[in-house]
Amino acid sequence: MSLTLTTHLNYKEKINLGAFYTPRNYVLIVWKMIKNFLDKNSVVLDTSAGYGNFFSIDVDVKKVANDIDKIAYNALKTNFKDLIIFNKNALKNVSRKMFHIKKNEKLIIIGNPPYNDTTSIIRNNIKENKIEIDEDIKTRDYGISFLLSYAKLNADIICVLHPLSYLIKKANFNLLKNFNKNYKLIESKIIDSKTFKETSKGISFPIVIALYIKNKDGMDYEYIKNFEFETINGKKFKLNDFDYISNYIRKYPLKNKIPKQDDILFWTMRDLNALKRNKTFIDKFSYNSIIIDKEKLDYYVYVDVVKQFSKVFPYYFGNLDVIIDNELFKKYKIYFIQEALNRWEFLKNYYKYESININFVRKKIIEYFKELLGNHYVY
Repeated sequence: MSLTLTTHLNYKEKINLGAFYTPRNYVLIVWKMIKNFLDKNSVVLDTSAGYGNFFSIDVDVKKVANDIDKIAYNALKTNFKDLIIFNKNALKNVSRKMFHIKKNEKLIIIGNPPYNDTTSIIRNNIKENKIEIDEDIKTRDYGISFLLSYAKLNADIICVLHPLSYLIKKANFNLLKNFNKNYKLIESKIIDSKTFKETSKGISFPIVIALYIKNKDGMDYEYIKNFEFETINGKKFKLNDFDYISNYIRKYPLKNKIPKQDDILFWTMRDLNALKRNKTFIDKFSYNSIIIDKEKLDYYVYVDVVKQFSKVFPYYFGNLDVIIDNELFKKYKIYFIQEALNRWEFLKNYYKYESININFVRKKIIEYFKELLGNHYVY
């Protein structure tokens, strides 16, 4: 079926409604993941269905679609005769009753719900927070609120696309408390945000096609750290496969600390993608400034060099903390220092500058990253 895209929405409206078209190959992955759970008692629901591309698959089950956008709702009615269709705010007065789903029906939720972190600096000038949300599922990000709404609907199976950061960043994971205590991640496929041409015009970030099953034990953060994530191209990794820079240095400023004249300042660190966007060493103090413990200066140099070589890291590591192999770094440290000295004159006050050919230095640094990343290294 040929489906009209969300051309009636301008870019600002798409950002605020999360209205981005999901490629068919991702839709097929979702239906493949839920295939073994479908039976005659199943209801497949997409609470943010858009133009209904998730229902372009011919499967003989009860299907329910909803979208808050009136034009999308009308398009659903025109394009799909076998759907039960609603035009509601899926985050307000959430219940099975609002979608005419019975308590004894097996509810399987699919889709690509909006994600819009209203606190993020990315496109913050055009983000708004207009949609009413039930207080018990209200968070700073629509996507997290949608996941919480699925738990409120008491879904049996959930297979949706969402930023990988919801799981791997502990602060986000904690926001999902009422979801995590009732559901367990059992399968994943990580995809590149750049395949959604308008949702990520800048730096790629990882999106996960995640299959969750209702489970009385739920999942804790240790479960996520040991979960084997898989990309759409077959690359696999666990968070616990790596060591991180936060185990060696402070990533965030200390409150109420004022720098002295000889202090070295460094920009706040969040994840690898933030490092790509932001500064490292800085001259002027602000609320985003870390005052460096000079005994740990080597590790801040390491972060600065990682920024310069960030292209060797795959997109699916974008929301991870900066990765390090400390013992290996000690062997290559001289080259990291020399690379940074080549760009930062002030560092010569703390390190002896050696006349080593810069191309050789960079070759040795590449050696380090190849060993650090293994088959995740991007050539």
